[in-house]
Amino acid sequence: MMRLNKFLAHAGIASRRKCDDFIKAGFVKVNGKVVDRVGVVIDEKKDTVTFKGKIVKPRKRFVYIVLNKPKGVVTTASDQFKRKTVLDLIAVPERIYPIGRLDYNTTGVLLLTDDGDLSHRLLHPNYKVVKVYRVLLNRVIRPIDLHRLRNGIELDGKKTQPCKISELRIVDNGSLLEVELTEGRNRQVRRMFETLDYKVRELERISFGGITARGLAPGEWRFLTKKEVSLLKERVGYGSER
Repeated sequence: MMRLNKFLAHAGIASRRKCDDFIKAGFVKVNGKVVDRVGVVIDEKKDTVTFKGKIVKPRKRFVYIVLNKPKGVVTTASDQFKRKTVLDLIAVPERIYPIGRLDYNTTGVLLLTDDGDLSHRLLHPNYKVVKVYRVLLNRVIRPIDLHRLRNGIELDGKKTQPCKISELRIVDNGSLLEVELTEGRNRQVRRMFETLDYKVRELERISFGGITARGLAPGEWRFLTKKEVSLLKERVGYGSER
């Protein structure tokens, strides 16, 4: 037995959260009947599930990719302003999608997959997956501000989780920092510094869950190794179950 959204995610339809949206919109049928409420449990061995009229079958193998995202590319499948998307950079037949997002002008590590369940776990705050960023500011950061950022500051009425910040060096009169986060709010890194009146001149993600883009030029990508996939799964509690 399995929750319907997890079944759809395993099939590579989308993340669990997005699959819930599809269910609410009436795109999913179980044994010929529309299911439009979340939380439904199915028997994946007996029930027939369709999505937009097509039978859904779980994939036995998934695709896992790391892209060194360049500037000037959006992290979506399509863009209403006709800007280049990350999927324009990757030529694979599978329907993959990004795990989280990077801003238009943020560069670095972006993971993509058709494994909706792993994507869901990697983004879930309970698993505290570490993301590491290199941040170049417009000026030298004050010690008091470093202390405040490390201990958490308020964004949207909620305090950020404590984080690690290392001072690397001064570049063009601005601090170059390394920031480790275990949460992933919208534009979080930029907004943390903007709240304290700093401007982020350059922002690069150098690691996601231990995966790096080392050896990849901007715009280049590669498949993850079996070891890297196993590492990600271990970090979100799969163990030997999958």
